[in-house]
Amino acid sequence: MTPELDEYINSHISPEPKELYRIDRLTNLRLVNGRMCSGHIQGRMLKMLTSMAQPKKALELGTFSGYSALCIAEGMPEGGVIDTIEVDDELEDFIRENLASSPHGGKVHLHIGDAMTVMKQWNNDEFDLIFIDADKRKYVDYFNRAIDLVKTGGYILADNTLWDGHVVESCRHSAQTQGIIDFNNLVANHPRVETAILPLRDGLTILRKIK
Repeated sequence: MTPELDEYINSHISPEPKELYRIDRLTNLRLVNGRMCSGHIQGRMLKMLTSMAQPKKALELGTFSGYSALCIAEGMPEGGVIDTIEVDDELEDFIRENLASSPHGGKVHLHIGDAMTVMKQWNNDEFDLIFIDADKRKYVDYFNRAIDLVKTGGYILADNTLWDGHVVESCRHSAQTQGIIDFNNLVANHPRVETAILPLRDGLTILRKIK
């Protein structure tokens, strides 16, 4: 993706809502890893995918600044709810400020804590859509829990699954890269899901639970 193509795409898709533009800007100004924010292109894709799936109940692992949760909430039908989990408690005030700034913030329920621990409170077949964007080293663990939490016919989305291209490098991998590789290998031929990868930004995997 060249800067020119990025600019071209941004100018030829639906505009970024003003409150999301503000959140993206504040995220990059205030937080060290601002590039982790989904941003305009991926945000509109998340909203579109959610609008197509029409989930009544969604779950996100890895809230960061709240941008992606609000994109999913925007695409949900009336009465829909998204639970989102963030492990970094120092982000809580910033996240809640961002949620309050959006007309869709009321659909978002924030949980602070470890994703695997928080997920224990929910029953199997409880969610229509799950978005995984947390610790890359735990993607396999997240998937193994998510596949039971999501309903048959529901969707699991996983972000960063191309990981800056490191997944195809032959050199020694970091723990995060290896976590992504292990996840990609697991879902490639998993009997319970259909799998597709969008080469969008850092890679977005779309899984549909078939059984």
